[in-house]
Amino acid sequence: MADFSIVLGTRIWSTWSMRPWLVLHRTGASFDETVIRLRADDTVAQVAAVSPSGLVPLLTDHRFGAPIQVWDSLAICEYLAESFPEKNLWPADRAARAVARSVSAEMHSGFARLRHSLAMDLFAEKPGEGYGDEGVAAQVARIDAIFRDCRARFGASGPYLFGAWSIADAMFAPVASRFRTYRPPLSDVAAGYVETITGDAGFRAWEDAARREL
Repeated sequence: MADFSIVLGTRIWSTWSMRPWLVLHRTGASFDETVIRLRADDTVAQVAAVSPSGLVPLLTDHRFGAPIQVWDSLAICEYLAESFPEKNLWPADRAARAVARSVSAEMHSGFARLRHSLAMDLFAEKPGEGYGDEGVAAQVARIDAIFRDCRARFGASGPYLFGAWSIADAMFAPVASRFRTYRPPLSDVAAGYVETITGDAGFRAWEDAARREL
């Protein structure tokens, strides 16, 4: 048996599944996965049959006898960071780590207008759609500001938000996908970061698996 198993939603749509999957993939741990088709007549019943929260994703750790279940994307990411401290899934620097956790939590709990109007559709091209909806431009601008601030203050050592790849990059990977699909106006720094994330090996592995689901 693999060390972990993870239940996901359809990859082309499931932003919340993408985030912890990218982190789990980054650990190098062995894992099995189950993908539940979203937007199907039996989706709710299928998810309810396996997940305590009735939502995906769900991580199960099989390493310690009795399985340990963790749900909620950010909780899964934190659990993996705790389980694999040698992988440096959060920045080592205290100040950088504080900001990384803050922007990750902001992404986790906010940006409802953007989520609604610029829904993730992994391989679609919809330039300009949704950007004029109420509140969307302001939320795009806030994310652009996050990207610029993190890169300027903490990103000198590498191409990611905090230089080296971290959970913060996983949290914003679905946003990078959205920005690639809808192409809202972005600063040069933000546009470059979108290219970095969508070209990352983990992101490409997610895309490859998504194509196999189609």
